[in-house]
Amino acid sequence: MIQIDNVSKHYGSFQVLTDCTTNVQKGEVVVVCGPSGSGKSTLIKTVNGLEPFQAGRILVDGTSVGDPKTKLSQLRSRVGMVFQHFELFPHLSIVDNLTLAQRHVLGRSTDEAVAKGMGLLERVGLKAHAAKMPGQLSGGQQQRVAIARALCMDPIVMLFDEPTSALDPEMVGEVLDVMTELAQEGMTMMCVTHEMGFARRVADRVIFMDAGRIVEDRPKADFFDHPESERAQQFLARILHH
Repeated sequence: MIQIDNVSKHYGSFQVLTDCTTNVQKGEVVVVCGPSGSGKSTLIKTVNGLEPFQAGRILVDGTSVGDPKTKLSQLRSRVGMVFQHFELFPHLSIVDNLTLAQRHVLGRSTDEAVAKGMGLLERVGLKAHAAKMPGQLSGGQQQRVAIARALCMDPIVMLFDEPTSALDPEMVGEVLDVMTELAQEGMTMMCVTHEMGFARRVADRVIFMDAGRIVEDRPKADFFDHPESERAQQFLARILHH
């Protein structure tokens, strides 16, 4: 579903990604972890073209992300993205947040878009809040709305960029529960996260990055039980005994 081949990216002389190669199969859940500044968020943002890259290639369901002929707006409508800071439109109600792209990008009628949006709000436990504005909801609720909004587009892949790192600790669980359910239903997912409990529970594979490189890319049991690199061992020791 996602093929990343030898991708490199730099800002001027600063190398952000170096020769990153990995694949994500249909229905697979891959967690990307590593220390701050290791390139995790940049890697995930190259997958839907939010971050351009200078070398290598990325294919999503056969479509080349870096090809100038590829319509990125079309690609992004099929690749759901959930950000650290929700990115909801503050001036639109929750239901309008969920229907806007459905109407404008997918061409759905208002009735269709609302029906889809309400169904997904119900699924994330927020149907009663449809008429509210984002600012009236807690951070955890806003992030669940953001997930519902991404799902409204019937994505083939979901990307999560540290979806819980801006939340109060007691709200983290409600967002991870929605993500866990998605994973169990077979959604193809790439998640940048520090939530190692979630990774242990849900991931098929773990990618560990450091200094812009993929240092380990292994089934989760191997990664947690026998990390190969010293860097991953240090990282896990710190984060698991935290």
